[in-house]
Amino acid sequence: MYYQAIVLAAGQGKRMQTGRNKQFLTIGQKPLIVHTLTVFDKDPWCASITLVVSEADRKLMLQLLTAQKWSTPINLTEGGSERQESVLMGLEALPEKSGMVFIHDGARPFVTIDRLHALAEACQQHRAAILAVPVTDTIKLRRGNRLETMDRGLLWAAQTPQAFDYQLIYDAHVSAKVDGMLGTDDASLVERIDQDVFIVEGSYDNMKLTTPEDLYKAEAFLNGK
Repeated sequence: MYYQAIVLAAGQGKRMQTGRNKQFLTIGQKPLIVHTLTVFDKDPWCASITLVVSEADRKLMLQLLTAQKWSTPINLTEGGSERQESVLMGLEALPEKSGMVFIHDGARPFVTIDRLHALAEACQQHRAAILAVPVTDTIKLRRGNRLETMDRGLLWAAQTPQAFDYQLIYDAHVSAKVDGMLGTDDASLVERIDQDVFIVEGSYDNMKLTTPEDLYKAEAFLNGK
């Protein structure tokens, strides 16, 4: 079994408040993106990595990649102004336009190989699968001045990677582009074309680094390991 991975690193990460792409920030003495890529590089099921970057970051990212030793082929391609556009450009840049595709946020460095394999097995059976964790907070839905408490037992927080049959996710992205629809994740685009998405339980350690506080959590996590 094998998959191709698309890793998204083209965002500006404005909420990190550092004035530069957060992928280059150092945690545990390595750039964030190196931690993320290393997980896929160590997974024997990962056939290739397509790293989606901005035009402004391409030269620096290439220098960073060249300074490391990799076992898995890593291809650089440029993304768009929106995440969804970057994913479609990544899909079009894949070495093979078939098989299983993982789409992952570069800012999630702590996903584990056992979760990647569980996700691949689910995708092979269901064509679409995501990592997600049960919601632990009480979630309120607000309509005007009225609040409604949601049934926490039905709610899951979506993570990445999200895994799909190539043709399925490509068709879903093209359909969304034609209709001018922006989804909050890739699974939402598959849902809108009436394809079921299977949930594989992830880990709360698979955090996305978004704010300065998240960097402290990441350092603490690495120190704890």
